[in-house]
Amino acid sequence: MDKPPILNEVNRQGNERLYPSLTNPNWLVLRERRRIFRRWLEEIPSSGLSVLDVGGRVQPYRALIEKRVQRYVAVDLRCTPLVSVVARGEQLPLCDAHFDLVICTQVLEYVAQPSFVVAEIYRVLKPGGMFLLSVPSACPIDAAEECWRFLPSGLRHLLAGFSGVEVVAEGGSVAGFFRTMNACLDIFARYPIARSVFRHSLSPLINLCGALLDKLSGGRNQQFAVNYSVRAEK
Repeated sequence: MDKPPILNEVNRQGNERLYPSLTNPNWLVLRERRRIFRRWLEEIPSSGLSVLDVGGRVQPYRALIEKRVQRYVAVDLRCTPLVSVVARGEQLPLCDAHFDLVICTQVLEYVAQPSFVVAEIYRVLKPGGMFLLSVPSACPIDAAEECWRFLPSGLRHLLAGFSGVEVVAEGGSVAGFFRTMNACLDIFARYPIARSVFRHSLSPLINLCGALLDKLSGGRNQQFAVNYSVRAEK
């Protein structure tokens, strides 16, 4: 039986975030986030995991750990076929110390009080549980509801209640420059036809140049990293 159209679309979006096409203006950061998250998830020793995905209406990173999951709960304000609980991250209707892993990607920038979400995540994590987070530090405004951008020191302050906090840039300054160029040009191509032409011509070239030059630079300069992945343990 074919999957419902809405589920097909949600799965397509999730797959595009996990394995972005070269035409995606965010290709540079998305592919780096996949590498970072895969490495961290492989370091979790156990199976039978209880996982919470805050903002999990698409769940791109579930596939990286699917075979080791016993229970996967997705919380989001927008309901999709993948959402288990419609609720705010600041008020999770879930038990204390219940989850081995919490994933929260590209959500905190939309929340007026990010510390409230972090406190709730800390509450529902088991002792020794892991929190994986990704947040932007520099990018065009995506929606009117956006409130924040994040830097490493601010993230460490926000996660001060956790132990072993690790903040990793999703690419160095070179990758950040080329990703920003791609994102801005994508915005300037306002009409669908123009955007399609851009994404299938110039955008892949910008992505490839950014990847090559970032590799040659070794990613050592991270002053203009545009996105960060974070791992923290309770």
